[in-house]
Order: sequence, then C-alpha cells, then structure tokens
Amino acid sequence: MGPDAEDLLTYKCTGFQKEALHLPGPDFIDRVWTLSDRPVKVLRALATLFNHGRLAGTGYLSILPVDQGIEHSAAASFSPNTIFFDPENIVKLAIEGGCNAVASTLGVLGAVARKYAHKIPFILKFNHNEILTYPAIYDQTLFASIEQAYDLGAVAVGATIYSGSPDRRR
Repeated sequence: MGPDAEDLLTYKCTGFQKEALHLPGPDFIDRVWTLSDRPVKVLRALATLFNHGRLAGTGYLSILPVDQGIEHSAAASFSPNTIFFDPENIVKLAIEGGCNAVASTLGVLGAVARKYAHKIPFILKFNHNEILTYPAIYDQTLFASIEQAYDLGAVAVGATIYSGSPDRRR
C-alpha cells in the first residue's frame, strides 16, 4: 500500500451511515428479503442458497462460478488443470469446497444434473458473448432458457450484462 497505507486503513465513509446497510446474518432473509415484493418461490430459492454449504445460516454466500467453453475458452481456463474439462469435477469441487452453489452453463450443469442437482444448488448462466469473431461481439447471446433451468433443477439463473454494448439493455 506504500505511502497511502494510513489513509486506506483508517478511511471512514461519510457518504451514508453504516446503520443503513443490510449486513449479512443468520436472519438475513427474514430481515431483508421477506420485506420485499419477491414471490414466495423466490424466497424459497434464496433460502436454499443461503442454507447450504459451509456458510449455511450465516447470511453469506460462496458460489463457484465456472463459465466453460463459450465466453471464455475452456482451453485457456483449464489447460493447467485438465480435470476441470469434466463437468463432474467442477461440481465435485464446489461440493468439497463447501460452496452454497455452483454456477455454470447448460452444458456443464445438464451433464451432471441427475447425479448432483439434489446435492448442491445449481445456478444456470444462460447467456454469453461470442469470441468466435474478430473483434468479439459483446451481445447477450442466449444459450439456455428459464425453462431449461427449471428442468435441470436450478434454484436460480444468472446472466452477464455487457456494459457498454449497444445491446446491453436487451
């Protein structure tokens, strides 16, 4: 941190009071989410995420995200650890690591859903950009649907928003 260490380590935010923050805790869903207009099924899905893994019941989440092969070349990500080309090893890593959930693509989760969907919550990432063209196209290309997420037992879905892309609002 160098010469800025003292300023960085003693900094106090004055933009808003810390009492205004919703800090994680065992009652996080009851204290924060039940007061929202979220449907009951969403609250149940949140509870599934927050009450699984080594951080269960703490109000914190540890999610293993693995975006294999479309947006980020699997070879670039996994060549030093080739065992992670196998979707089952990705899910095993999340389970052994005590994660609250594993987030990945339809191909990865679909390959192991019957064996693992009841052992760890799935989050399906259903869009990607596309690196096959030059320059790359930063567009929300859909590679899965909400129905497919439901069919493989996912408790949530995720999507990347490509800030700055002309199609980011779509």
